[in-house]
Amino acid sequence: MTQFSRRHALRALSLAPALSFAHPLLAQAQGMTLKISHQFPGGTLEEGDFRDRLCRMFAAEVQKRSNGGLKFEIYPGSSLMKTNAQFSAMRKGALDLSLVPLSYAGGEVPEVNIGLMPGLVPSYETGAAWKNAEVGKELNRLLLDKGIVLISWIWQAGGVASRTRAVVEPDDVKGMKIRGGSREVDLMLKAAGAAVVSLPSNEIYAAMQTGAMEAALTSSTSLISFRLEEVSKFLTSGRGQSYWYMFEPLMMSKAVFDRLTKEQQNIIMTVGAELEAFAIKAAKQDDLTVASVYEKKGAKVADMNAATVKRWQAIARTTAWKDYADKNENCAKLLKLAEKLL
Repeated sequence: MTQFSRRHALRALSLAPALSFAHPLLAQAQGMTLKISHQFPGGTLEEGDFRDRLCRMFAAEVQKRSNGGLKFEIYPGSSLMKTNAQFSAMRKGALDLSLVPLSYAGGEVPEVNIGLMPGLVPSYETGAAWKNAEVGKELNRLLLDKGIVLISWIWQAGGVASRTRAVVEPDDVKGMKIRGGSREVDLMLKAAGAAVVSLPSNEIYAAMQTGAMEAALTSSTSLISFRLEEVSKFLTSGRGQSYWYMFEPLMMSKAVFDRLTKEQQNIIMTVGAELEAFAIKAAKQDDLTVASVYEKKGAKVADMNAATVKRWQAIARTTAWKDYADKNENCAKLLKLAEKLL
């Protein structure tokens, strides 16, 4: 190599690091691949559990709008990591995104148990109003402090699948082994005389099949997707009226979010917000569909009315709501702000 060419080669090598820092988009030319984890059955863009579909729609649209700068791998059925590990992994930056019931993280961050507080959210409209109301802004602030970015605000109504008898009124749960879905729902059920069982929704089928559990409260979509009609003889649907509304958002690690460009962040937040209308429509449809799915299997289907919901709410106020408010100042503040929307 001549002295001239050697000098130019050394100069090019010395400039390479500087060029990569001066032009960060060069490093993203091949695209960044983010992982989305959830516990629900996998499907396609057009078919399957709407929560899986929403993740796939989100991934496709963000990839399109970012011109391939952001790509995604989706891991349904807790295939990437265990259900209850997802929230903590996002906080640490070890998981990029997850669609998971927020209340599952209640043991780690007690404030998030407000995401499944019985009787506190009486309708999809009230749940949707949280996002821009004081309670939503406070919850968003708290989660940001904990390392979590809320991408899509998703609420789901739920009902009860049972092997032994219908569960409609509070007296119906006396002596039953039943899954509530959160610490707060469990407190209400215990006060009504039930023996509670705690486990994620993707473990309900096995527990009911073996008889380890008699009944379970979960979202209409999970009542369908996890095929609980195969192990149930009774269903109380969430169509029309319910005291069980779960906040099940699409969330992202703040550590990962902060590494993106401002344009990429805006794309993610915009697409996430746009998909909320799809989520409400799909959740409401599942509230109707679940009844026909169970009826076809021979199960007896019942519905709740406003008076029934109020009886459950009265128990919740003196048990779950009080226990939550007593946890800390943040919890008391969130509950007070949420009650403003009732």
